[in-house]
Amino acid sequence: MKTANVSKGLLAALVAIGLGVTAASAETLRLITWGGYAPDDVVADFTKETGITVEVTLSNNEEMISKLRATGGAGFDLAQPSQDRILGPQIEYGIYKPLDLAKIDAGQFIASMLEATKANTTVEGEVYGVPHVWGTDGLVVNRAAAADVKDYTDLCDPAYAGKVSYRLKRPTLIAFAFAMGMQPFEKYKNIDAYEALLGEVEKKLVACKGNVKAYWEGADALMNMVRSGEVVAAMAWDTGGWKLNNDMPDVTFVAPKSGALGWIDTFAIPAKGKADDAAYKWINYVMRPEIAARITAAAGNFTASKGADQKIEGKLKEQYAESFPPEAVDNIKWYPPVPAGLEELEGKVLDRVKAASGN
Repeated sequence: MKTANVSKGLLAALVAIGLGVTAASAETLRLITWGGYAPDDVVADFTKETGITVEVTLSNNEEMISKLRATGGAGFDLAQPSQDRILGPQIEYGIYKPLDLAKIDAGQFIASMLEATKANTTVEGEVYGVPHVWGTDGLVVNRAAAADVKDYTDLCDPAYAGKVSYRLKRPTLIAFAFAMGMQPFEKYKNIDAYEALLGEVEKKLVACKGNVKAYWEGADALMNMVRSGEVVAAMAWDTGGWKLNNDMPDVTFVAPKSGALGWIDTFAIPAKGKADDAAYKWINYVMRPEIAARITAAAGNFTASKGADQKIEGKLKEQYAESFPPEAVDNIKWYPPVPAGLEELEGKVLDRVKAASGN
């Protein structure tokens, strides 16, 4: 009978719907990420909203790439490598798949960060990464004692002789190059031009040695020098400056005139991931400002979520607003992938600076 046929059709539809719900509720997103980027409460709320279970594996750049390389991009559905660790591994190992940008809510991202990350993770016209968590190197300044320090080269002002600090690492070379009016990242593809640039920076750092109290290695050493007043200005990271500001109001992080140096940890989809839709849902979920603010609270660093800084609670919101007005955010110099051979050149320069006698 027709009525019976209709009933059977309805029953079949209901069964299909039921199976669909079961499948959705059983869907799993395998995420490999950094500590603090997927807090338990955020994961629980995502699962409650979407029915998708999230399996979180904590890792770092080296381990992520090693695991994905070993499996040809299998084992995980979403990874979070730094943006300068995507292009090279993708060209060499093919461990990621291109992103479908139509499935990402671009309006939730800070535009300058999104565009910078897309540019730095593009291979043969395809984008492989979008930004998530970021941080910077810039200046930590005691404004009561060194109010005139606004850029990296100001650390060489004779007024602060013996009272400044920075690391003898590659970020210092790059930072000083920018402050000297050069464009180091644009020289990456021309080894001779980059070597000439390093030569100019080397001269500046040798001349600046008399201003350096100590080249800091560990965070605690720098913090102690600032707290004791031995160091009044330093090149250091943003969260370190804010941490000092909590009990030393005159000390804070300053984004330099020539631009803070920025790192970004991204979202990238492994080549053999099996849950792309779940990955895109997670990306769009955690980039909501109110969710991103919770990740900042857990990780200690800000995200590329537009407006999330307004959702932060406590003093960190004020510290961020003071250190990073919109123009300072847009002026961040994001690290691009490093071509082979450059770090060897930089290491030789740093060795010579360390061995030189300062003025």
